[in-house]
Amino acid sequence: MSKAFTRESDAPAEDEDDDPSLPPLPAGSRNYMTPAGYRRLREELMTLLDVERPKVVEAVSWAAKNGDRSENGDYLYGKKRLREIDRRIRFLTKRLDRAEVADPCAHHGSDQVFFGATVTYANARGEERTVTIKGIDESDSLAGEVSWISPIARALLKAREGDEVKLVTPAGVETIEVVEVRYPAPSHSLRA
Repeated sequence: MSKAFTRESDAPAEDEDDDPSLPPLPAGSRNYMTPAGYRRLREELMTLLDVERPKVVEAVSWAAKNGDRSENGDYLYGKKRLREIDRRIRFLTKRLDRAEVADPCAHHGSDQVFFGATVTYANARGEERTVTIKGIDESDSLAGEVSWISPIARALLKAREGDEVKLVTPAGVETIEVVEVRYPAPSHSLRA
């Protein structure tokens, strides 16, 4: 059968642009992120566009000149890698286009929970836990960071120190108390 009538199994489908390891953004919402998170995604995008993609395009071009492309490992791998890079570029571009950079320093000194807050809360057993509310693309649960759309963040948002809030968990509804709310201090460094 002619290759013109077959689809490569690793070719991307139209709806595969999103990273499946990240939750989708709520419909119609902005993609809230901290300035540092925005910078990291922007740097990744620029590295892919300015460094990675040109290298792979050059390698694919070189491999294409080496004859039969159907059995050329360099060419096939290069094309696959190019599709992966292009998919990631589309994903990052979409996320950055919807980005709403919110600087947590603006709330420094506040005792109310907003995006970017580091919150210590206690459950009914007196067990305390501290989380920092960050963007979907930058939160790291191993570092105690949660996405602003996570159940714990949604329960804590708008609460103040001393408030009790209801957290819906798989085991049922749990009452937690906001013990402390912190924000990073604004940096006043002047650079010439």
